Amino acid sequence: MMGPAHSLSGAAAWLGVGAAAAAAGHEMPWPVLVVGALICAGAALAPDLDHKAATISRAFGPISRVLCEVIDKISYSVYKATRKPGDARRTGGHRTLTHTWVWAVLIGAGASVLAVVGGRWAVLGILFVHMVLAVEGLLWRAARVSSDVLVWLLGATSAWILADILNKPGNGADWLFTAPGQEYLWLGLPIVLGALVHDIGDALTVSGCPILWPIPIGRKRWYPIGPPKPMRFRAGSWVELKVLMPVFMVLGGVGGLGALGII
Repeated sequence: MMGPAHSLSGAAAWLGVGAAAAAAGHEMPWPVLVVGALICAGAALAPDLDHKAATISRAFGPISRVLCEVIDKISYSVYKATRKPGDARRTGGHRTLTHTWVWAVLIGAGASVLAVVGGRWAVLGILFVHMVLAVEGLLWRAARVSSDVLVWLLGATSAWILADILNKPGNGADWLFTAPGQEYLWLGLPIVLGALVHDIGDALTVSGCPILWPIPIGRKRWYPIGPPKPMRFRAGSWVELKVLMPVFMVLGGVGGLGALGII
């Protein structure tokens, strides 16, 4: 999938979680619903940090470009070290390590720990990164014609405002995890969800996605999970633009209304 579809699917997924949480008696305060949807939209771009042409690899200038090269090399090394005889030979790490459930859980857990241990500044950093990515994904047309600095300023301003809103009593800093010292522990959840939604989206394309690594399937450890090949599509095709993106919009709207108790 392309970046806009990934981000839209991430936002829709978190709004759906909000509806499910409300049905289960763990209603999200509206700031958690909004912030979580934006984080999830941004996190849904993150697995492509192993590809130099991806939105996330260009979003933060030289920093993200260097990080992209590092992640690509790490991913490729892990692929070579763990591949089975049935796995194809590769020359790069795209759609390997960062496109697995293991990566999603590790990144989300790391963000949660960072938020709890690092306090306000860590929360601001997490929000800033994901707000910038959400802008790049959801508002991609505007982001492409704007300078990086303007996008960063929008991300920083949004992060600062949202952090202040969340920090007010009853607005959700302690949503789901209510013990003392567990404020913002939930921030890792939309990050995990965003990464997994990205992987599921890629699994629908012609190449599939090795989400289940390191679980071996037959002669492969990096088995590209996906539907039957006749049901797959190419990234950026009319199926993605004309069918899936409108579906994500509708599902997100229904999920948001359900999370707020309107339906």
